[in-house]
Amino acid sequence: MTSVAAAATADQTDLRHLLRASVQLGLLQSALVGGYAIASKFLAGPLELAVLALILVVGVAATIALPGIWTNARSIEGIAGAAGIGLGAAAVFLVVDVAVFQPLGIYSNRWLEIGGGSNWWYHPVWWMVGTFLPWMGAWVLANQTAKSGHSNPGGLVIGTLIGAAAIMAVAKVAGFPGASFGLGTFGVSVLPAVAVMAVVTAAGVRRS
Repeated sequence: MTSVAAAATADQTDLRHLLRASVQLGLLQSALVGGYAIASKFLAGPLELAVLALILVVGVAATIALPGIWTNARSIEGIAGAAGIGLGAAAVFLVVDVAVFQPLGIYSNRWLEIGGGSNWWYHPVWWMVGTFLPWMGAWVLANQTAKSGHSNPGGLVIGTLIGAAAIMAVAKVAGFPGASFGLGTFGVSVLPAVAVMAVVTAAGVRRS
């Protein structure tokens, strides 16, 4: 009876549900980005590093885990729905950024320098990353469920963070251009780390 009920609630991809989840994730991400930008502008030293690291970890955890949890991803439908939530959240952030963040000038000169004097460089990157991370995260959750009968979001987040730290260290030691022991390199390292998690957790999963 329990297995039947679980199957009935799997892969929640109703359009209204996806749109609502997109707005929720987009607003959460916007709040985190706003907090990150303000902290990087007004804080310095160890306090800045601690606050920014906490915000980054919370943002990574929310982005890779929440969409797959909300769709209860079990098959390609729920996984695709999670990616759709990520894309919708990116659109919500775009609106918040254009309507609130940029007019208020919350970003430091670092953003302008990286973007060659433009605040618009990061939107295409945000769309791609914001879709990729939930997609890979949902794959991991679906793989976990296929093998054990239930997903483990904590394992997804911890495994991804550990993997990102390892990739960052390898990139730095190997002399990869621009790599450093910093939050920027760590954030970029999350991308291959969660992809590796998806590949590793797929081992031994029976495909019907």
